[in-house]
Amino acid sequence: MLIRPTLKELETYGSPDFTIYNAGAFPANRYTTGMTSTTSVALNFHTNEMVILGTEYAANEGHKGDVSIFFGLSGTGKTTLSADPKRLLIGDDEHCWSDDGIFNIEGGCYAKCIGLSSDKEPEIYNAIRFGSVLENVVYDRHTRIVNYDDSSLTENTRCAYPIEYIPNAKLPCISSGHPKNIILLTCDAYGVLPPVSKLSPAQAMYHFISGYTAKIAGTEEGVTEPEATFSACFGQPFLVLHPARYAKMLAEKMKQHSADAWLINTGWQGGAYGVGERIKLKYSRAIIDSIHSGELSKAEYESYGVFNLQIPKSCTGVPSDILNPSRTWKGSGEEFKHTRNSLAERFIKNFKSYEDQATSEILSAGPVIS
Repeated sequence: MLIRPTLKELETYGSPDFTIYNAGAFPANRYTTGMTSTTSVALNFHTNEMVILGTEYAANEGHKGDVSIFFGLSGTGKTTLSADPKRLLIGDDEHCWSDDGIFNIEGGCYAKCIGLSSDKEPEIYNAIRFGSVLENVVYDRHTRIVNYDDSSLTENTRCAYPIEYIPNAKLPCISSGHPKNIILLTCDAYGVLPPVSKLSPAQAMYHFISGYTAKIAGTEEGVTEPEATFSACFGQPFLVLHPARYAKMLAEKMKQHSADAWLINTGWQGGAYGVGERIKLKYSRAIIDSIHSGELSKAEYESYGVFNLQIPKSCTGVPSDILNPSRTWKGSGEEFKHTRNSLAERFIKNFKSYEDQATSEILSAGPVIS
């Protein structure tokens, strides 16, 4: 959704900077080479025109002005985890980080609705009212009550709603504070990445460039089984420069503002998809709370092999066994080792595309298979 101007702003609006032609009923052909979606957007910077045919960063702020920014692909939990009742929501997707702070360039949020309930996600549930737009949901045509558990049409049920429908939204969506925590979200469907890891600056750059998650049902048309995917900087289709350039910019910002970096897995534990179970939302929220409180920055850590990640030995609200994937794995030790090595091999293979401009420090921050 676009940012809506105030009545005062409309009085002195003048000429538009951009003209948008919304032809959402005319889909692009997703079977054309290079297309993965029926959505297409064309920009003309000479005439300042945008055409949309066929109709990934979040941020929030603590009441003391501390900002956290969430990076992640679809289905990793950006919208859900950034909608924190204890913090002010700046936005759930498109943001800019300038020398003056963080600001949102959108006027709304776009949430997944499958399995939505007022108990698990009250902020999002209550934001669905007049003025919001539901997509792909099943509802009773007589009562007009939506069944959020019905996936008969698709797992990818969605809702777009104005950001002011979130009670604790920060309006306007601007913060003069700089992020103190950089949170990289992934949904690992193989059950081998820890729920939370503290990253070194080099590891933050490596995982930012990698942009790993597993596509699961509901994140993209045609996906019915988990599929590992890598999207550089969590937004590869939109990159103009080499991903290493953006990673360097991120590292410089982190150093300038003394920000910590974290890798949070909201995916599976106890085994891969179909065997294990998805990490409970309450555990992911508890981890985020412990990051914001400063608890995890002071915690005692242990090394997690192959990926060489640092994982906390304890976290308030999270059973200690869950923090280390090897302790919840339901299969044999050999199966766990094979699955972890297999995912590590995918990381290594993917990163070969970026080795030409990656520093030795970044290269050494990736997984190592012995």
